[in-house]
Formats: sequence, structure tokens, C-alpha cells
Amino acid sequence: MLVALLGALVPLLAVTVLAAPAATARPREAAAVPTATLAEVTNFGTNPSNLQMYLYVPDNVTAHPAVVVAVHYCTGSGPAMYNGTEWAQLADRYGFVVVYPSVTRASKCFDVASPQALKRGGGSDPVGIKSMVDWVTRTYGADTSKIFATGISSGAMMTNVLLGDYPDVFAAGAAFSGVPFGCFATTDGSEWNSACANGTLTHTPQEWGDLVRAAYPGYTGPRPRMQVWHGTEDDVLRYPNFGEEIKQWTNVLGAGQTPAATDSPVSGWTRTRYGAAGDQAPVEAISLQGVGHNLYSYGMASRALTFFGLDSSGPAPQPQPGACKVTATTSAWSTGLTGSVTLTNTGTTSINGWQLGFTLPAGQTITNGWGATYAPASGAVTATNAAYNATLAANGSVTIGYQANHSGNSAAPTAFTLNGTVCTVS
Repeated sequence: MLVALLGALVPLLAVTVLAAPAATARPREAAAVPTATLAEVTNFGTNPSNLQMYLYVPDNVTAHPAVVVAVHYCTGSGPAMYNGTEWAQLADRYGFVVVYPSVTRASKCFDVASPQALKRGGGSDPVGIKSMVDWVTRTYGADTSKIFATGISSGAMMTNVLLGDYPDVFAAGAAFSGVPFGCFATTDGSEWNSACANGTLTHTPQEWGDLVRAAYPGYTGPRPRMQVWHGTEDDVLRYPNFGEEIKQWTNVLGAGQTPAATDSPVSGWTRTRYGAAGDQAPVEAISLQGVGHNLYSYGMASRALTFFGLDSSGPAPQPQPGACKVTATTSAWSTGLTGSVTLTNTGTTSINGWQLGFTLPAGQTITNGWGATYAPASGAVTATNAAYNATLAANGSVTIGYQANHSGNSAAPTAFTLNGTVCTVS
């Protein structure tokens, strides 16, 4: 039943996941793994549920790197998560290490239901994942204040579990299409909880918070921040779970139920922040209107990275072409406009993954766009490539566009940066 229900959760990722590169096994006594490739680590520590550990270490790994644990969906694997998301590319840019846990049980779903999984040190998958983090910390001298978890579907549920079981280990999490900690709990050995999946299991914020606190009784230290994502048309882990996650983590973090800020960074998205209005608020929640269970798409990991606070840490971005050119025009009417931006890489090497920064004139607010994702909608905007145009060859160009409201000034932006490099405007 579980495999039948969750086996179709990720057609989007199934399209983008390529055959995994051969993983390189490393014995316990090895000091490190090969860089810039997916490597399997064995004998990494206590591992009661026989998980596999895959690791990605960039060539430019920092001396005391941050660690991101990227947890796969049901029927997935660590290598599939490596190939189907951009966490490794982000690691190349910022110098952190990525851990990809991989389930070996038949369902390929993580245990987020058993009593053992929902208790610190209780056994099952969370203990094995904690051992992976410990191995990386020992081997690379990782910064223990910068350990993060993220996941999709079953991996999103595990993200909730990890933050509940190990609040002293993880600094923050980002859960894509998940459920609250403890929502999937069962006592009969089943991996599936229909009441939770259908969104009919509800609690007060205090009750949800108490479930988290019970995972580590007596703990009084700081709690990890949480970012949650959910599509309104999710028919596998239904949308009410989104609100229940918000209730849980705002209670755990003492943030209250009233948003400190609400905006729409992308057309159809509603983002609410609790406890603070900035990029690292205690709780951030993104609702995607009309989107189903398979909501994850390229570019979302970058937003999670911003929430983690890792996009300004580590080494500088990889060397980029020394020159770029932008042509920008607008076509306006009474209170709206259409903007067209053509970006040309005038350097001598290709760019794999680009962000174009510019500032909209005062009074302009982007309502929708194409060819890139735009955030925020006004002021200093960053346009991040789509999956299909992420590579910009030397002397290659890409045209993107947006629609915006304006209050009188319909001019195009006058200055642009490509991955931090100032572009010529023509």
C-alpha cells in the first residue's frame, strides 16, 4: 500500500534524475572521500536500520564546513537525491558538505512512524543519520553550529523528525511536502498513517509542540528553525498538514501564530514568516497555489539555503566569466508593464547556474515572470535561472522577462550583476 501510494510521488524528479555515477566506497579509517564526486561511506557508526551513507564534498570545501543532510523521497535513494536536486552544485559554490542518507528497506521510505524513530537515541533511521553527521564532523572538522536537514516527501517527514529528535545537532530544516513531527506515528509496525496523510489528524499548537519536546525530555537549549513548503492540491500528504506543521514549529520556537510578514516571492506563492520578518525567521512557510505533491523544482534549494543562512558563508562563488552584457527594455501601459532582459555571457567559459541581480525602479512590483524565478518581487531582485537554461555558454545569450505593476515610473532597471560580476548595459 505504501509503495503504491508513494511510488508516483516524484515524476518530476524521475524525469531529471540521471543514472547515478559509480559511488566510491571508503573504509572507516579513511580520512576523507574523493572530492567533486558522489562517494559512499561505510562503517560510519551506529546504524540500526542499515542505511547507506553517500557524501558529496566539493573541491573547495572549507576548513570547517557546514553540513546539509538531504533526505530522499519514498522509492528514491541517496544517489537519486544527488542527481535530482541542486544541493551538490550549491556545495560547489559555497564549500559545504552534503550527506545523502539512503534507505535499504523494500519501501525505500524513511521510518518516521515507529516509537523508536520518534525518540532521541531510540533507534531506527534517525540514529543512523546522526552517525553520518558525527562521521562528517570528525572527518572534516565540520562547524557544529551549521548542521542542516532538508528533504522531499518522506525526506520532509524525516526532516521534521530529525529536528525533533536532535535539536542540539541541527540548526534549521527545510521540509518539502511533509507532515509534522509525530503525525505519522504508529504502534503496529505500519509505515503508513492514513489519518495523517489525509490531513484529518489535527492538534492544538501546544499539543504538537509537546510531541516534539517529548522526543528529548528535559532539553532546554535552543531549537532549530524550520522552513516548510506545501502545495494546496497535494493529494498524497494533504494540504492541512501544512497548517499543522506551522502550528507545531511556531509553538516549539515560541513564535506565535500571527505572521510577522507575508509576501508572494513568486506568482502563486504565499510566504509567511513567524517570529521575525527576515530571511532567517524562526519559522518560514511557503504555500504553492494549485500545486500538487510533487512541488519541488530547481531553484527551491537556493531559497532553503538562504533560510539556512549559507548563501553568504563559505568561499566566494566559483570563478565566473569576467564579462557580461545586458539589454533591458520595458513596454508599459497605465499601471503595468512587461520587461524583457537579454543576458549575454561575454566571457570565455560557460556558466553552469546563474543569478542576475538588478534593482527595480521605485513603485514597480513583479507579478509574474518567465525564464527565471524572481525574488523578492520589488526592490533589489535576483532572477535565478530555470532548469532548462541553467547553462550559459561563452558568448551565449538568454532572454527572460517579467510583468510588473508600476506607480508611474515604468523604466527598465539600469544596472545588473551576473553571479556578483557587474555587467555592461547596452
